[in-house]
This record gives sequence, structure tokens and C-alpha cells, in this order.
Amino acid sequence: MRRRSLLIAVPTGLATLAACGDDGGEGSKASDSPSPSASASSSAPPPKIVDGPLPEITKGTKFDQKPTVAKGPGDPSGQLAVKTVIAGGGKSIAENDFVVANYLGQIWSTAKVFDNSYDRGTPLALQLAQGSIIEGWRYALTGKKTGSRLLFSVPPAWGYGEQGNEQAGIKGTDTLVFVVDVRDSFNAKSSAEGEEVAQDDTALPKVGTNTDGKAPSIEVPDTDAPTKLVAEYVLEGDGAEVGAEDSVLVQYKGVIWDSGKEFDSTYSRKQLTSFSLQQVVKGWAQGLTGKKVGSRVLIVIPPKLGYGDSPPDGSGIEKDSTLVFSVDILAKM
Repeated sequence: MRRRSLLIAVPTGLATLAACGDDGGEGSKASDSPSPSASASSSAPPPKIVDGPLPEITKGTKFDQKPTVAKGPGDPSGQLAVKTVIAGGGKSIAENDFVVANYLGQIWSTAKVFDNSYDRGTPLALQLAQGSIIEGWRYALTGKKTGSRLLFSVPPAWGYGEQGNEQAGIKGTDTLVFVVDVRDSFNAKSSAEGEEVAQDDTALPKVGTNTDGKAPSIEVPDTDAPTKLVAEYVLEGDGAEVGAEDSVLVQYKGVIWDSGKEFDSTYSRKQLTSFSLQQVVKGWAQGLTGKKVGSRVLIVIPPKLGYGDSPPDGSGIEKDSTLVFSVDILAKM
């Protein structure tokens, strides 16, 4: 099921990838189940981080196992109670990073589970940014390391506020309890880290294979542009394949075939981008479908699968331009 928390605000620049004239994609719809994505309490002052009280995890105590959590013991703290149940040894998580995590959420007073990603079999990917997630998550995860299991409680002020979340059965007075297994994190310096694939076709652009988080080079040959879509691995990852209805988290750089001029880049903005494949031009959707997470992909998009004679205003793209992209697929969302 598509998660509401994947509908992160579209960053500046992604308009140059947006599909034209189609507002009905599934990716634009809200989820039918709750998630920690929408905060009604971002104006609350920062909480104090305290040790407890917190309920016990009674089953599923290993990392990435679905946990069972007891009812809250007595009255919850009015602040943010956070416990590192399993200390990971991975990357440190900073505010505004994207995290990939499995989680379970329940109500303190009843132990009623209102949502979990374990049953869906797909981790949640979201940004620890104000306005993208409830504040309790942002404060609890910042500074922790990937590979960690966290147990924390979130009072209404840093959760869903006084109005609660009727869809989830959360009242405005409910303190929430979360178990979060942080699998990975990404930021503007992240890159694909797959195995290099030979780029032997001299009629196609050559893409740099650096994995230092800097923009790869794109060398466009002095030949006619292909008339069909090209989607080839530059670095082949070993993650899950991207489906046609998935959302992805990416780094990318785009240039125009005829001039080699860059017209859009997450590297220049120093900001990763996430989007649904149902909300971008056909060349992107078709080019990334079936590719593996962790890969860098060369995509050459002919006009009929790009913008044709209607390029976005101010994009620097002329009518009937062939577009060339390097795309790092960091995560499936």
C-alpha cells in the first residue's frame, strides 16, 4: 500500500521531470492507513529527551523483527522518552537526512497497534525534515546510527497534536509508542555503489563512475541521438527492482544531447529528490522500471518520451530535445 509519508513535498527543480497533463496518478493519493509523516505540531518547542518511562518489547526483540510491545507502564512522560534498544554501528543520522526504516506504532494507554511496516514487507523511507514527519520522529532519530533499534514515546505536542488522527484511532490526548529499526540513511553526499558495467557503445553517452557523492560527468558523443529510449546500467546495484508504481529516492543530473548543457541536477541543489514513477515523464518511468536499487543508470530520452514540443518554461530545454540523465537509485519508497 502506498504510504502517505512518501508524498514528500516536491523539491525545487523536479518540475522539469513532472509528467504533463496527468493529475490522476496513484502516487498523488493519500494512503488508506496512518503513518508518521504529517505533523500538526511543528510549532511546538523542542522536547527534552528523557530515558523513560517506556513499555517493554516482549517479542520480536531482534533487529528488523516485528516487535510486540506491552502497554505503557502508568502515566507517560510529558517529554520525548527515547531508548536505544540495539545500538547500530552504521552512519550517523542528521536532521534532513532521508532514512529507510521498519517501524511499529501503537497507543500508550491501550497497546493498540495503529500501523506497522513489517506486515507490509516494505520499509518506510522518509525525510527527517520539519513538515515532512511528526516532530517526535525527527527529534528521536537525529544523532542515532543506522543499524539501531529505537524505542520511544511521543506526546501529542510532538505527534498529531490536539486533533489526533481519526483515521488511525488516535485521540488528541494519546501518547504514541514507536519501535523503529533504522536500516539506512541518505543525504546530499550519497551515491550509488554498485558494480561498474562496461560502457562499450560509442554511440551512447559515457557517465562517470565516481561514488564520492559528487556529480558524475556525462560525455555526449558527436553523433545523432537515438530515436528509442536507452536505459543502461553504469553501476549495477544489488537491491530490489523498482516497480512501475513505486516511488524512488534519487540523485540525478540531466543534460541536453545537442549541447551537453546541464539543465537540472540534485547535486547542484545539494538536495535529494523523491517521486513516484507515475508522476514523471514516460522516459523516466520506463527507464527506471525494473532497475535495481543501488544502481546508477544512464537514461537517454527521445522527445516523444520526454517533453516533445512542450518543454517546461524556464527549463532551458528546447522543443524536441533529446535528454540525457545519470540517475542514482538510492532507495525504493
